[in-house]
Amino acid sequence: MKNFNEPDYQRITLTIFIAAIVLLSWQALYEWPRRQHLAQAVAVQSQRAEAIKEKKVEEIKAKEIDADFNPNLTRAQRLENTTRVLIKSDKLHGSIDLKGARFDDLTLAKYKVTLDKDSPEVILLSPNGDNEAYFAQAGWVATDGKTKVPDGKTIWKSDKASIKANEISTLSWDNGAGVTFILSIAVDNDYMFNITQRVENNSGSEISVAPYGYINRSHNEGLQGNVVMHEGPLGVVEGAIIEVPYKTLNEKGNKTYENANGWLGITDKYWLTALVPDSQFKGTFSHYTKNGQERYQADYVGSTQTINAGSSHESKMRLFAGAKEINVLDRYADGDSSGANPPIPLFDRAVDFGVLYFLTKPLFLMLNLFYAMIGNFGLAIMMVTIVVKLCMFPLASKSYKAMAKMRILQPEMVKLREKYHDDHIALNKEMMALYKLHRVNPASGCLPLLIQMPVFFALYKVLYVTIEMRHAPFFGWLRDLSAPDSSNIFTLFGLYPWETPHLLHLGILPILYCITMIIQQRQQPAPPDPVQAKMMKIMPFALLFLFASFPAGLVVYWIWSNILSIMQQEIITLRHGTHRSQREKQNALDKAAAKKS
Repeated sequence: MKNFNEPDYQRITLTIFIAAIVLLSWQALYEWPRRQHLAQAVAVQSQRAEAIKEKKVEEIKAKEIDADFNPNLTRAQRLENTTRVLIKSDKLHGSIDLKGARFDDLTLAKYKVTLDKDSPEVILLSPNGDNEAYFAQAGWVATDGKTKVPDGKTIWKSDKASIKANEISTLSWDNGAGVTFILSIAVDNDYMFNITQRVENNSGSEISVAPYGYINRSHNEGLQGNVVMHEGPLGVVEGAIIEVPYKTLNEKGNKTYENANGWLGITDKYWLTALVPDSQFKGTFSHYTKNGQERYQADYVGSTQTINAGSSHESKMRLFAGAKEINVLDRYADGDSSGANPPIPLFDRAVDFGVLYFLTKPLFLMLNLFYAMIGNFGLAIMMVTIVVKLCMFPLASKSYKAMAKMRILQPEMVKLREKYHDDHIALNKEMMALYKLHRVNPASGCLPLLIQMPVFFALYKVLYVTIEMRHAPFFGWLRDLSAPDSSNIFTLFGLYPWETPHLLHLGILPILYCITMIIQQRQQPAPPDPVQAKMMKIMPFALLFLFASFPAGLVVYWIWSNILSIMQQEIITLRHGTHRSQREKQNALDKAAAKKS
């Protein structure tokens, strides 16, 4: 056997060493610089494509959107002067303008502007030029800088005169250079448009394009925002809710989200428009002023697609335009089992249930369940009140028992206040000794109110933000539980109608609430502090005016809750005995127990 020092092994080692030097030299002197140059070229090309996309999107926002602006026409005239594809479904009525393939005419068939029988349907989308201009559009950006793509002036061809639910209408346009752009549009039974953006390249050379979509609206009022809920640009990016107030865009400028996944749109109290791309995108919320209007836009641009000659490419986008019905939003959030409509993350959060979401949404679902059983949201609110009372019964029962004992001790407390009226320290000391002797917690009477406050706020949210409550009747004059009580004592409930100041609008429900609260207070012992006692007496009348502006459904809840509390307190009080003979007997037993101790 040869050892490692033999000449043939040395030659092999030397050969390997020289080969390694040559290979490393090749990599250092040629291959690494070549790769670096290639990476720089790719980066420059990518930056150029992004710059083109940015420029094109800005052009779309600054020029194409407002190219047909004409403030002298009515909404009806704008619709009549253009060629359109009609939208006909049970929930949506409207049309798509073939100039620009723009969604700018949409009304909600289920919802009326007012409670009047002849009230028109709620208008969601309107053509450019209106004071309430609001529209959406899908298209492409030419990232190669040379491909002619459709824009706001493009006249599309449609294979159908109208789109019905679950039918597909195809819009097409040829750029004259062998590239055909196709929009396949379908609407489901609710408020979702499924849009397929397809590009067929028969130009003889490769092209590069990127899909985009935008929602644009004018909005000149309400920039201070709604203190109860969010209205304005809204979306979900990387699993997080993004809420951008109109005022923030005005003052701080555009908001951009790179490499985003999710959706983005614009929300009102009851209505929502949203873009849901099928893949990663760059999303932007922006604001600008044009033609004397404050304009707001939510848009996205997808990734660049290079399409070889003789090939095609398609991307998908969903456009939601409709009412924020909880069951509909939940269904979109969950997606379908077939995979044709993937889940839309946190889509139900378009309804602003607030920080008490964990309580507010279950409360709504319970309310909606009772409504399905009873058919009246007012009665459903009363059923929910009973459930809430039952859940709180153990703790509330202890509180009511403590208050019943406090009533028994009321004569002793009066004596102590008379005896120590000039010495508050001694009075408090004797009071605490009295409470300790009879095992009474004076603060326990506040527990029912404190426990109900989260439920109160959650129910207020439900009544204020959910469209299911909008125009929901109860009985008689209560035709809308989401609005304040329309009756007014200062007009003798309509017998002498006159324009009353806002502060002088007191309906029947707030008055009933005040009465039930006074009765409930009289069941409770008076506070030991005279100032506090006076404040408690004034409180029902102060809340009377406050509750006059609250939704009627909320006042119904509170009145019914007070009535249940009065009944419960009366039963517990009778069980503990509040007659004079019973109080004297109880006092004698307590004194005997004190002497023994």
